[in-house]
Amino acid sequence: MIRGRALVVMPQESAKLSIGGVRVPGADVSISTSVVPELDISYFFTKNIAVELVLGVTPHNVKGAGALAGARIGSAWLLPPTLMLQYHFTDFGAFKPYVGVGVNYTVFFNEKAKGGFTSFNLQDTFGLALQGGIDIMLDQHWGLNLDVKKIFLEPKVKVNAGLVTGKVKIDPWLFGAGITYKF
Repeated sequence: MIRGRALVVMPQESAKLSIGGVRVPGADVSISTSVVPELDISYFFTKNIAVELVLGVTPHNVKGAGALAGARIGSAWLLPPTLMLQYHFTDFGAFKPYVGVGVNYTVFFNEKAKGGFTSFNLQDTFGLALQGGIDIMLDQHWGLNLDVKKIFLEPKVKVNAGLVTGKVKIDPWLFGAGITYKF
């Protein structure tokens, strides 16, 4: 099965940041929402059990919030391949709901410092992924798809060659709608 979706990536961000090793109370970040295409490829072991590989890239801007409000910190692209183990319910006719759990490995690239900062680096990291969705089959092969995922993601961050350090909890919700093709 292959799915193509339009995907809204909505970070649910928070941060714990330090400057020169001293925690900055109230320092937080704001990460932009992104709308991107997504491709999913599924392999069914049985009519109910499948694995799905989720592919896409997302650009995001990072700004300061709280004690850092107004500061432009940087931007980055995320390559977050996710491997999901899914259970597909099959007793609902053309309606095919599913749930999934899996692992995500996010690679951060094209990181750029902004707003007077000289460097901006996010560390690649693993995270847990949860999923729920439904395929609404129009015929034997084609269908419409609605999907929601939650990825738990908390990379380490360094700004200005490590002067500012910490962890950024990104924890995005991913809302997708698209087309399913079943072989």
